[in-house]
Amino acid sequence: MMTVIGCIVEYHNPWLVLLAASLCITGSWVTARLFQRSTTTAGGQRYGWLFMTALAAGVAIWCTHFIAMLGYNAGAPISLDPILTVVSLLIAVFGSTIGFSLAGSRWAAFTPAVGGALVGLSIAAMHYSGMIAYRVQGIVSWDVPYLVASVILSVSLSALALHLAMRPGPQATNIMAGVLALAIVALHFTGMTAFRVEPLLLDGSLSNQEALHTLAIAIAAMSFVIVAAGLVSYLIDDSARADSMERLRRLALNDTLTGLPNRANFNERIDLEMALARERKSRLALVGIDLNRFKEINDLRGHNAGDEVLRVLGYRIKGLLRESEGEFVARTGGDEFSALYRMGDDNTGISDFLVRLEAALFQPIEFDGAEIVPGASFGVSVFPDDASDRETVINNADLAMYRAKADPVRHVCFYEVGMDEKIRARRLLAADLRRALEYNELSLHYQVQTVIATGEITGYEALLRWEHPQLGPIGPTEFIPIAEENGLILPIGEWVLRTACAEATTWEQPYKVAVNLSAVQFVHADLPRIVTEVLVQTGLSPERLELELTESAIFVDRERALHMLRQIKGLGVSVALDDFGTGYSSLDTLRAFPFDKIKIDRSFFSSTAANPQTTAIIQAVLALGKTFGIPVLAEGIETYDQLSMLSAEGCEEAQGFLLGRPAALADIVSTGQIVLTNPYSREPGAGSREKLPHQSH
Repeated sequence: MMTVIGCIVEYHNPWLVLLAASLCITGSWVTARLFQRSTTTAGGQRYGWLFMTALAAGVAIWCTHFIAMLGYNAGAPISLDPILTVVSLLIAVFGSTIGFSLAGSRWAAFTPAVGGALVGLSIAAMHYSGMIAYRVQGIVSWDVPYLVASVILSVSLSALALHLAMRPGPQATNIMAGVLALAIVALHFTGMTAFRVEPLLLDGSLSNQEALHTLAIAIAAMSFVIVAAGLVSYLIDDSARADSMERLRRLALNDTLTGLPNRANFNERIDLEMALARERKSRLALVGIDLNRFKEINDLRGHNAGDEVLRVLGYRIKGLLRESEGEFVARTGGDEFSALYRMGDDNTGISDFLVRLEAALFQPIEFDGAEIVPGASFGVSVFPDDASDRETVINNADLAMYRAKADPVRHVCFYEVGMDEKIRARRLLAADLRRALEYNELSLHYQVQTVIATGEITGYEALLRWEHPQLGPIGPTEFIPIAEENGLILPIGEWVLRTACAEATTWEQPYKVAVNLSAVQFVHADLPRIVTEVLVQTGLSPERLELELTESAIFVDRERALHMLRQIKGLGVSVALDDFGTGYSSLDTLRAFPFDKIKIDRSFFSSTAANPQTTAIIQAVLALGKTFGIPVLAEGIETYDQLSMLSAEGCEEAQGFLLGRPAALADIVSTGQIVLTNPYSREPGAGSREKLPHQSH
């Protein structure tokens, strides 16, 4: 060891030794990083990085050798063989290429060490081929033990460097660089210690030391340029990778369709906001948002329309947010959004925030020549007033949102204690409703419709009833909204239509049977086909079937709705406009489609018959009916005064408790109002149940 140090101190230019060492360390550091990059890529990129690794390593090895060698004082004139000098460089580059390729192949656990050993052999081969190119005027001899020791050091240290490089750890690259630099330096200076020269001084034979030093500096400069090029490539790629990772991070945390943060981003943000609220002893509002009728938009106009609605809503929401005040909205599901708002001492801020959200989500959207009004329901839960942890505050906001969705009047609902019990009971009722068809818990009652002037029966409206085995009778106003929310209205609605038509075929009198259509059921694409199948299978004449729908069903998609109504009317089926006078009632609807009947909503008869406002509304509806040539039927008639008023105003038909309460078919038959010509061979309500789609639910 002392001999090697003595060789460095006594026979080498210290400045060139420092220059060579600097280049060796820099080149090894760049080589280590380029090699690590090659192990994380595949295909053509991997080969490119391996080439850059081998080039950086070869330059570091070769230039370290030649700069230090040019700084060596042999005590005799020297010269360099240009061909062998170039060959030594190629040996370093190609030997490194093979070694690094094998080390990074991961064929077996020992391949990194084997590849490193090949790199070490290429270092030794480069050094001693370079020494052959080193022509000195003297007698050259070699100290074999030092020569062998230099090769062993080069091979073992290089093998160790690449073995350590492939082990996991944050410092693996730096360790590889240090050990590889040590392998190069140890090989060179141990090899130079093995080098012996007996000078033969001849007249006129002199070496220009200044020229050799200048050459060494030039080689160092060029090598630094090459190594720097490798480093710049690494840094550029690292920057590109960082940009790509940032883009991927944004993609991972943001919804690509709306541009809003996604669920993962929301989960991170709510944790931060809750921690901030705890620290400041303030409050945080979580707003659960669910779009209304979004499934209908997809069903009616296709998923392109649904995507466009989401894209526009995302753009609007981003435009209204005041991020400096901590407002945050994320898309957390298909048609679900979640918002966060830092609340002050009062509720004025959250109210303003909700108003802005409501305006954005209810504003119409133009798509493909039509106007879509998405709408939404909002549920608000406040931390820490309503909950002390993330899961509970989210659940409470959902409960409030479901309450808002079930309320036809309110779009926004704040969480209240006891909501969870009500929602739980509602969900249990929905589960029971799924089994109601299978267990024959549903049945039909019929309410008579008569001519006011003569009392003649014109038909019966089929009304759905549910007899729960534990809870007893459950009213339609309670379970129909549940059926609509859970999609159960489709199989239930088909069952009602099929059963009513099947039972009507057994009546001796050719009365009409009126069947209500839910707005959700009405937008089902197969409704004309279902009506056709029911009529064919039950044998009911189309003229005896009347379908009732509210204008809200048409309002969802007016153009398509009217097209479906024309298809149904083309079958010979009558169509009545139910609950007229409420909701969206408009002259344009009556003008656009020839309804067969208008039904005045029962709410207009809840007050006394002498109420001038009620009389004025009824007169207006009757005048509309006469103008458009459409008969008018009044619902909810309970007193003779109401009936007299309708008769005086010229109303054609009526139904209500005064004329007949809803009753089961068997009870109506027992009164003699209906006579069965071909008694129904199965229990009422059992018609063609095997064909119902509810079996798949």
